[in-house]
Amino acid sequence: MVETPQQEKIMKSLIKVEELAMFLFAGFLFLNTDFAWWWFPALLLLPDLSMVGYAIDNRIGAYLYNIIHHKGVALLVYVIGFTIEVLTMELAGIILFAHSSMDRLFGFGLKHADSFQHTHLGQIGEE
Repeated sequence: MVETPQQEKIMKSLIKVEELAMFLFAGFLFLNTDFAWWWFPALLLLPDLSMVGYAIDNRIGAYLYNIIHHKGVALLVYVIGFTIEVLTMELAGIILFAHSSMDRLFGFGLKHADSFQHTHLGQIGEE
């Protein structure tokens, strides 16, 4: 069955609501840490440093970007930090998760190796 443009728009909206919920959940987790509130916004864009791989080539850039922006990696970092009681590692996991959710909310998905604009959510800039 082929989706109509209306159905596709509804699905994209549903995904954005889901990503917003995950971003807010990351904020909730952060608020239950002992870090000052300003650490959250101060660190939120730090995962984008992974784009430095694109200075080498698209394949390396996509690989590095996708590792840092993978929510499974974020959850693993958080759980390990929680388990071994390393608060900065918990914080890193929360920030990675929040950042990835925020990126997907704005349409920036995991990258294909051919182009930064080619993501698992479609082409960046297409609506």
